Amino acid sequence: MPNPLLPLIIQGDRSILLDVHSPDALEARFALIPFAELEKSPEHLHTYRLTGLSLWNAASAGLTAEKIITTLQRFARFDVPPAVISWIEETFGRYGKITLTACEDPAFLYLTAESERIYRELKAAPKLSKYLLAAEKPHSFLIALLNRGTVKQVLLKMGWPVRDQVPLKDGAPLAIPLRTQTKKGMDFSIRNYQREAADAFTGDKGPGTGFGTIVLPCGAGKTIVGMLVMSMLNTDTLILTTNTAAVYQWKRELLDKTGLEDDCIGIYSSDSKEIKPVTVATYQILTWRPDTESEFPHFRLFRERNWGLIIYDEVHLLPAPVFRITAELQVIRRLGLTATLIREDGCEGDVFSLVGPKRYDVPWKELEEKGWIAHAYCTEIRIPLPVSKEIEYAAAPLREKHRIASENEAKIEVARQLLMRHSEDQILIIGQYITQLKKIAEAVHAPLITGKTPNAERESLYEAFRSGSISVLVVSKVANFAIDLPDASVAIQISGTFGSRQEEAQRLGRILRPKERNAFFYTLVTRHSVEEECADHRQKFLAEQGYAYSLITDTDMQLNLPLCAPSLKNS
Repeated sequence: MPNPLLPLIIQGDRSILLDVHSPDALEARFALIPFAELEKSPEHLHTYRLTGLSLWNAASAGLTAEKIITTLQRFARFDVPPAVISWIEETFGRYGKITLTACEDPAFLYLTAESERIYRELKAAPKLSKYLLAAEKPHSFLIALLNRGTVKQVLLKMGWPVRDQVPLKDGAPLAIPLRTQTKKGMDFSIRNYQREAADAFTGDKGPGTGFGTIVLPCGAGKTIVGMLVMSMLNTDTLILTTNTAAVYQWKRELLDKTGLEDDCIGIYSSDSKEIKPVTVATYQILTWRPDTESEFPHFRLFRERNWGLIIYDEVHLLPAPVFRITAELQVIRRLGLTATLIREDGCEGDVFSLVGPKRYDVPWKELEEKGWIAHAYCTEIRIPLPVSKEIEYAAAPLREKHRIASENEAKIEVARQLLMRHSEDQILIIGQYITQLKKIAEAVHAPLITGKTPNAERESLYEAFRSGSISVLVVSKVANFAIDLPDASVAIQISGTFGSRQEEAQRLGRILRPKERNAFFYTLVTRHSVEEECADHRQKFLAEQGYAYSLITDTDMQLNLPLCAPSLKNS
């Protein structure tokens, strides 16, 4: 019998509608996160979708088809369509039907199908023909070791996620003990979810373990999970991250919380080319080349030492050229760290195949409720476009419309009002366009950090912000990722990269480090413009994680209404 109080409506096309007004909506939302993808999140009904990749990531993290079906049946307003149940069982059943195992000849691997039918399907696939060699082992092919990652990519696109059971090589040994007290004299201990994440990755260190992705909110200590894995494996480690500031941050954390000495940690960036037992490098230096026809000269870093572990920080930003070299590095343990598996280029499947499937995930709100990350209030403030810009906006092409709306100068006054309301807080003003950022930095008398700010000056400003001698920083997208500013409690987003959900996640993450005060995340959006649509898309990620967005206008501000009012746009 239908139960109108239950929150989920599961449809035959494998979409799931979540009624946000149901008393069980929040619990159902958390239950969906591990195996369904959010597509739309308007006021009343949120739309999720089951996909092959979402189910295979769930399988890799330990979920079963029975658990997922039981969850859907528990929250479903109407009976779950039998076709959806059958599809979940069949899709889950594909996981592990094809395995990779070691071969007597170390230059090759066995690719083995569970049945004759699957074997024949692979043999007939045109995209696999150049990789598959005949093997005497039943239902098996030989593939060259260097094609390991590529074959996994092709098979995933064919709907066959491979269970990789080939043992990974051990790198050069290196003792990496964790401290119980940091060098700064603070007590240091591992949180339970950080230990669970590291255990999920390393497993028993046998075949099928040692590769995968850990998904944790910004501020939840992904760097600490990385260091914990390093201490469990005790091997030479290569760490890849997004920018030079993040490189130095990793080094500071390693020196502060592990027994590694300074001469054991190298920095490989545009400024320095040190290669040590633990080396931290930027994606940018790895993907640099003199011209589009040349090789990538810094890829040699992957072969300079006997690495036993590669950590891909912010793996959702892993550049495509590094994906290609990653295909050749399938013999090395590899850990992806991210706050979101969303990639704007749609390469989530490549992360699954080449770095590894999701091994651990925890909802942001769950960590917030336990006090591990700050409680956040998210508010969108809609601001009218000045009359003087209306005709220019109306006649502009789409991309220029976005820029005109983003650079709406009325946002400066709203930002100034927010600064006055939060005069006791550490505040980040974040934007996309340098011209706009320069204007607002001058208007509020705050320093500006962009991609052109020299590294030494950038580090000096970050440190001044951490120490409290600077309370407001204006930053471009260079501060989106892997920057540790633990005392920041307010973020004012004045413009963004169209509808980037991953950017929204990272910017909110700048203010989620646990602290005594709540966090406030403001997005300034030009009313009745293309920016509204982009904001809706960006906010899907926050809705998926259980955050509510209040929606107010600049008029509400002038009336001095509270900016964390519960008039929710997304619930």
